Amino acid sequence: MSEKKYKYIYGPVSSWRLGSSLGIDLISMDKGKVCNFNCIYCQIGKTSIFSNRREIFVPTAKIIEEIKALPLIEIDYITFSGSGEPTLAKNLGQAIKAIKKIRKEKIAVITNSSLMDREDVQEDLSFADFVIAKLDACSQDLLLRINRPVKTIKFDAIVKGIKKFRTKYKGKLALQIMFLKENQEKAGEIARIAKEINPDEIQINTPLRPCGSKPLSKAELSIIKGYFKDLNSISVYESEKKRVEPISKKNTLRRRGK
Repeated sequence: MSEKKYKYIYGPVSSWRLGSSLGIDLISMDKGKVCNFNCIYCQIGKTSIFSNRREIFVPTAKIIEEIKALPLIEIDYITFSGSGEPTLAKNLGQAIKAIKKIRKEKIAVITNSSLMDREDVQEDLSFADFVIAKLDACSQDLLLRINRPVKTIKFDAIVKGIKKFRTKYKGKLALQIMFLKENQEKAGEIARIAKEINPDEIQINTPLRPCGSKPLSKAELSIIKGYFKDLNSISVYESEKKRVEPISKKNTLRRRGK
């Protein structure tokens, strides 16, 4: 099958968090990177369309069409991520439910947490088996420095949204934290907020793929992990990756970087 038939799905990729992960891009590359963050470490570059409005970018039927055309491959998770913030897709919940009708794999959503204070977003995320929510900051100032969000997004609302979602979500919730020199010294404060949220898992990351930020060392990340000792935490340096072969190398690189 040619790559042209896979416009909205990519991978599978070898994920240190999810094993063999098939990506679903509900935002689509046609419009470039559509996001409400412009993170300094993003591996796919600068945000093309800076928006905080939920809309339908890719019809659910198009996603299902490509899912049905998949060859026989080993997948641990079907993951909503891609070329922008997946919760900006108004049909996220609909797409998750539609995929569950035809596939047996668990479904994950990797979100920047920016819209988790919204009831409609919480409902959409509730259909996923695994939600991985970003928490790179401990204050509005640090959020602005690292994640560079749309002006209307506030740090306190993000934390409130994650906490509220945690109280009613029946699946697995993880906090993903990207550590850089900008937030390295704030690890203790971020850990304090993480303990208040009490997720099922803490994912301690640093940018190992080419981007605008340098990664912290294994030793530095080990020290940071100590702040999360009372929580179930995993580090990118400690994980093992599966060997996988993507069905669409070009589309995978465009969404994941090298």
